[in-house]
Parts: sequence; C-alpha cells; structure tokens
Amino acid sequence: MQIRVVDIAKDFGRTGALRGVSLDIRDGELIALLGPSGSGKTTLLRVIAGLEAPSAGQVYFGDEDATGVPVQKRRIGFVFQNYALFKHMSVADNIAYGLEVLPRSEQPSKADIRRRVQDLLDLVQLSDIGGRYPRQLSGGQQQRVALARALAVEPRVLLLDEPFGALDARVRKDLRRWLRELHERTGHTTVFVTHDQEEALELADRVAILNAGQLEQVGTADEVYDSPASAFVMSFVGDTSSIPVEFDGTRLTHEGKPFAAAFEGSCPSGGRLYVRPKDIEICEVAPGRLEGRVVNVHRTAAGRRARIAVGTGPVVLEAEVGVDKGPSVGELVGLEVRIGRVFAD
Repeated sequence: MQIRVVDIAKDFGRTGALRGVSLDIRDGELIALLGPSGSGKTTLLRVIAGLEAPSAGQVYFGDEDATGVPVQKRRIGFVFQNYALFKHMSVADNIAYGLEVLPRSEQPSKADIRRRVQDLLDLVQLSDIGGRYPRQLSGGQQQRVALARALAVEPRVLLLDEPFGALDARVRKDLRRWLRELHERTGHTTVFVTHDQEEALELADRVAILNAGQLEQVGTADEVYDSPASAFVMSFVGDTSSIPVEFDGTRLTHEGKPFAAAFEGSCPSGGRLYVRPKDIEICEVAPGRLEGRVVNVHRTAAGRRARIAVGTGPVVLEAEVGVDKGPSVGELVGLEVRIGRVFAD
C-alpha cells in the first residue's frame, strides 16, 4: 500500500507540531521517521494512523483520500512502545483480540482464528508460548507478541512508535534484525518512529528526518549520511563537530587564518565547516593547517578520539586516533581536514 502525505500541518493550540510536511511512502517500503524529541515524528505517525486529525493537508492510501476515514476503517496495525498488551489475557487471546472484535460479517470462524494465531506465533518465533501471560514474558517477547497482534487483522499498513525504546541495547539490536527479516517475509508497508539514528540507518529502506515540525531530508542511509541536505542533518546523523569559517572563493579561513580543507557541495561566503571525526587527521603543526591544543583523549566503542580546542574561541573538534598511540593532553597539534561540508549559519 502506497501512502502519500500532502502538506500536513498539525497545531496543538499555538504550537505547530507539523508544518507543511509532504512525504511519499512506497508500497512495501520500510521507512523510518527520525528526529529529536519534539520534532513531530510521532504526531506524523498518529496522523497517518487516524489517531490525530490534521489541521491542514491530506493523507492518501493508494488513490483513496483517507484524511477523514476513522482509524477503525483504515486497516492499520499499530505497535506502541509500551506494548499495550492486555495483562489479563493469554498471549494467544491477545493476538486473537483484533479478529474477535471485528463485525460479525467479517469475523473468521473460531477455528480460523486459532489457525491464524498459531501461524502468527510461528512467524514471530514464539510458537510454544500461546498459553502464557504477558507478565511471564521478557520485554523482547512482549514486543513480538504486540507485532503479531498488529498483523492478525491483515493490515494494509504497519505503524510502529519507538518499538524498541523500552528495551536494553542488546535486545534492541537483536529485535531490529528480526524485524527487518520479518518485513522481508511479509512485505507490509511499514513506518516506524525512532530517535535512534543507528536503528534508523540499519533497519530502514529510507529515512525521513524531521526537525521542529518540518521535513529536512528523505533518503537512503547512504544518502542522508554521505550527502546531508542541511547542517541539522549532518550534525544529527553521525558524530560531527564544526568550526566557523569564511570563504573568499578560493580558500577557507578560520579567525582570519587560511587553511587547506577539502569540502563537498557549494560553499557560502560564511558559515560553519562540519567535519566527522574520521575525516580529521592529527599531524604536525605547519602553515596552511588548522592547529589546536588537545583537551582530552577518550575511549569510544570503536577506538579512541581526541578533543582539540581550535583557535581562540570555544571551538572543539573531534578526531579519531589510534588505540595504542595518540597525542597527549595539552599538546599543540596540526589538523588536516580530508573532507567536510560548509553550511551557512
């Protein structure tokens, strides 16, 4: 099912949660809505679901204008962060619930419901726990049950709101791999909300990045990481540091001192140079290079990084350094920028 969101706005009193958002979601696509708290990503998901009415704009499911269609008639599967399982019901009864409350004319037979429930338990790799209750399950198991319940009514669209937010890091990694495999088997058009950039980049076919109620960029993981459309996208997706610069048409300067740096895209006359730690090399102090003093050297999951104070202002760049060797705190070093991007302030 293709979804089109056209110029959606949503106001809560005087607060504009969404401001003219348009987004095309392809049939069978798994797309992530990524952004910080308050960016509008959950509000957009709820508008798509029919749980919130937009202040302006339309939502289309295929060629159908679904803007005024009530949530019960949209055939949406919705999975919440807190699972929202019925504690007094068994796992099997939780999954069957959506089928049992359908209008009598649409309701499958009890035998068909039992068969459907077992098929879904097999699909989410929980074949033998239909008789248990939610309190007897781990968080990861509860989330799988919630997904099975959402799939039971054969939805046209699957929507997930921070589906792994309540789980620990290891379980999140395992479940997102599993969800990707599940999506490839079922082919549902799936939209999920997350503030976790790693989760979005690993799991989604495309990522839609929101900021302050507006859509900043839509693209594949490679596109939003390697070719960010704005300073916000570059600083939000992946680790980035920056310095103020000026550009005279041929060279960059910082605090009036020219330095060599490769950069992608067009370059405004003034703004900030954004650089990822992997693209800064620490070297000897020399004319035509940035220079700064090492503030600290710290361990990361993948290696070590140095924080370097550059120039006279409170500007700190981060650079990756070797695990076994690197600069000392307080040392004056040169910096070579292999690649970066300049955005206007």
